[in-house]
Amino acid sequence: MSITTQPQSPSTDQLRSSVAGPVLVPGDAGFGAELAGFNVACTPDATIVVGATCAADVAAAIRYARTHGLRVGVRATGHGAIPEGHGRLIVTTARMNDVAVDPVARTARVGAGARWRDVTAVTAPHGLTGLVGSSSGVGVVGYTLGGGLSPLGREFGYAADQVRSLELVTADGQVRAVDSTTHPDLFWALLGGRDGLGIVTTIEIGLVELATVHGGGIFFAGDSASDVLHAWRSWAPMLPEEAGTSVAVTRLPPDPNLPPPLQGRTVVHLRFTHTGDPGRAESLLAPMRNAGQVLLDTIGAVPVAALDAVHMDPPGPLPAVDRGATLSALPAEAVDAMIAVAGPAVDSPLAIVEIRLLGGALRRTQGPANAVTGRDAEFAVTGIGVCAGPLGDQVDSHLRALTTAVAPWTSGALLGFCGLPAAERAALWPAETRARLSEIRRRYDPTGTFSPTGSDQLE
Repeated sequence: MSITTQPQSPSTDQLRSSVAGPVLVPGDAGFGAELAGFNVACTPDATIVVGATCAADVAAAIRYARTHGLRVGVRATGHGAIPEGHGRLIVTTARMNDVAVDPVARTARVGAGARWRDVTAVTAPHGLTGLVGSSSGVGVVGYTLGGGLSPLGREFGYAADQVRSLELVTADGQVRAVDSTTHPDLFWALLGGRDGLGIVTTIEIGLVELATVHGGGIFFAGDSASDVLHAWRSWAPMLPEEAGTSVAVTRLPPDPNLPPPLQGRTVVHLRFTHTGDPGRAESLLAPMRNAGQVLLDTIGAVPVAALDAVHMDPPGPLPAVDRGATLSALPAEAVDAMIAVAGPAVDSPLAIVEIRLLGGALRRTQGPANAVTGRDAEFAVTGIGVCAGPLGDQVDSHLRALTTAVAPWTSGALLGFCGLPAAERAALWPAETRARLSEIRRRYDPTGTFSPTGSDQLE
């Protein structure tokens, strides 16, 4: 008679003696909390979790994983999905959240676990800002390596365009300094290619001089969705580069923390930012003010450290799934198709269905060449569904309906907004770029240490 036994996890004694941070295995106190993140739709798991405090901890963890045949993943804030499961060592970087600003050079050195709010807290007093996204709770490194789409992007480009240098640990356990002249191929691939190349421990970014913007949101009644969305699709492409905008059909909960006119309602949320003269901004915005029934208008002066107020993304953890696409055009037929599957009249689990205006400086690489996707797109569409409540099990089908509805105008997707598993992301890049990314991954990680399956996911 044969007896089948489960493979035993390797001893962690040597690893514990090599790193300053905690080393946890299933059953240890704090194991689940160490892996937990913003998106509670994911139930993370791993064979070992290492709470890194510095680049040396990351290097020791990777060397240990290689020795014991474990693949490696990384978690910072937990906004994005990570490769996980038995046979994987996860490095968490939340403790590596130092930020150092050089106001003269207009740069910031940011640790791997820092969130944008950590950066804006120290840059804002100098009248400077990085290209923060719609939520300051998002981690700087993952956001930036995925491209980094900011409300300020039409004037300043993608966040990846502002990266000056990186420190990372590659699959051989070596700490490397990388920029446009030192390991330039790796630098190019990390900025926009992001995954499967190593664990970034520090990122140096350029800052822009900006203290406030004129912007905020206008909330229209859901019944005005068709009028507002059609007005927006004609108005938005005419804006100058210093203006950014998006519009979203948003299903809001009956949260008493929301303004009373919005609680428990489905609304159309127009977002707007302008970095120039407030009078000019108001003139540009005027055509949209009468596009539908206004419930709430929050347009005004917004400090760059408070840009969260423009999109009003949920501040706390959610069980969410997202899917996105970029569009080459937004004709009336595309708007009608979106309303038909995700408009206010549809009983839907999609909390947010958003259209963002791209173009402007987003079309042009602002620094050294990089692998950011979607530069030729005119718009980005994103659906976010909440996997809870009576319709929670229908999120995937509603997201598929949304992406199918806009398929005739789809040009691709942005890495940070695509919502695709790693094995399906290859199509985001043209064949030539995909081949170059794959070759660089093979060179720096020949055994697939950072791959979800131990193989090159872009082939």
